[in-house]
Amino acid sequence: MRAVFGLGNPGPRYAGTRHNVGFRVLEVLVRRAHAEPGPSAAEYRWWRATFGAEAAALVAPQTYMNESGRALGAWRERMDLEPGELLVVADDVYLPLGVLRVRERGSSGGHRGLESIEAVLGTREHARSRVGVGAAESGAALREHVLEELGGEELEVFDAAIQRAAEVVECWIGEGVKVAMNRYNQKVTKEVSEP
Repeated sequence: MRAVFGLGNPGPRYAGTRHNVGFRVLEVLVRRAHAEPGPSAAEYRWWRATFGAEAAALVAPQTYMNESGRALGAWRERMDLEPGELLVVADDVYLPLGVLRVRERGSSGGHRGLESIEAVLGTREHARSRVGVGAAESGAALREHVLEELGGEELEVFDAAIQRAAEVVECWIGEGVKVAMNRYNQKVTKEVSEP
């Protein structure tokens, strides 16, 4: 069974933050698929979902972002999962707010959650879907940036991106990563980068 890992930080303190894109996307998918919860563990919660004829596990790590790989390791102890059967959904501070980017493989781009996943998998050969959350004012402000909540027009753009990111996951499950890349990857232009 394929698995979608939506990255975020557990607990109400982080629920509405930029960093919790992955959790937000999973929430949409759980509702859309009327997904049933599976037996969880200390490191993760998950739901069994069906999209069309395809089944998938929707997994929310209950570790903090930087230890997402620990949740993946615990999952793989119970469930068979090859790297090609994994899609990771995460935020991206290098993409403008609301811009989506789907990749078949690649580097973590400095994202600590993706770094942790790669360390446990031992490979970069897994799909990832990134949702742009906009750049921080400086490198020093990055931690505060990803842990802040959005409001106003930014929140509208963000919420729309979450819905589209859920469509990316459904496309990946039903039609594969190449179709998802062709359909949802957005070219970054000046107009797109200014929400």
